[in-house]
Amino acid sequence: MTNTVSKSSNLKGSLIIIFLTLVIAITFETLQQLYYIRRYNLVSDVSFFYLLKSQSYSWIIWILFSLILIWVVKAKTNSKKNTITDIAHYVFIVFGLVFLCILTIASLQQLRSGDTFSINLFLNEYLPFFIFQKTPVYTLGYFAITIILYLYFSNEQLQIKVQKLSEIKEINKDLYQQLRERVDDKTTILNIKTGNKRKIIPTSEIQWIEADDYCVKVHTNNGNTHVMRSTLKSLEEKLSNNFLRVHRKAIVNMDSTKELSLSGNPKLILSNDITIPISKSNLKNVKQFLS
Repeated sequence: MTNTVSKSSNLKGSLIIIFLTLVIAITFETLQQLYYIRRYNLVSDVSFFYLLKSQSYSWIIWILFSLILIWVVKAKTNSKKNTITDIAHYVFIVFGLVFLCILTIASLQQLRSGDTFSINLFLNEYLPFFIFQKTPVYTLGYFAITIILYLYFSNEQLQIKVQKLSEIKEINKDLYQQLRERVDDKTTILNIKTGNKRKIIPTSEIQWIEADDYCVKVHTNNGNTHVMRSTLKSLEEKLSNNFLRVHRKAIVNMDSTKELSLSGNPKLILSNDITIPISKSNLKNVKQFLS
């Protein structure tokens, strides 16, 4: 919905700018003609609105040819190419359309004048006159429209890309949620620094982990102990679900336990007969895990 509103707003803004460009161009050319007529006393008692009306057909022709320009700019913008060659094409098309406009207007003006059509008269009088009169303002007008349309269509393409990226993001987000539900993202190894080396220990080889001040001691199945700079809390979040916090100072790999003793103080007995005390606050979790 937001994308549609933005696109509509951009189109409205572009049309307003094109309309204002057209009004300025027509006003400028009419005032230019009025200046020359009064400056050289070519026609007596002529007004701005009279000139505007008399040249309206020429601007209608200019607008009709601008439809070709709109089609060309849209096609080239959608082709996703913005090279020097494309810029040269725009320049060539603008000057080509200006020449066709002037050729058409000069021909119609000669026919409207009542003069017998003559190639010599056309080439020596009508065509040079309209080239001199129309070329600057027509060229500037077409270039202005080309730039405005190029920016509009480029923005339109950018919005389409943003919309596609947004859709891809949503799709990937859904896929991530689905994968997260299926895949255990817990760590399967511990990376322990020992001197200048690092020891990689698979979590499946760990029996239990003991808190030791600002470090932990990682006890493995083969009886080795490795000191690691970490806390039990951070490891508890990383390790898989078979690792259970049984005491404020101990996490146990429940796969390595062989017995739960409830006589006296509750404790877990590991496969190598090491006993790990269970705090009262964690006893319920241990029982639920083993049930």
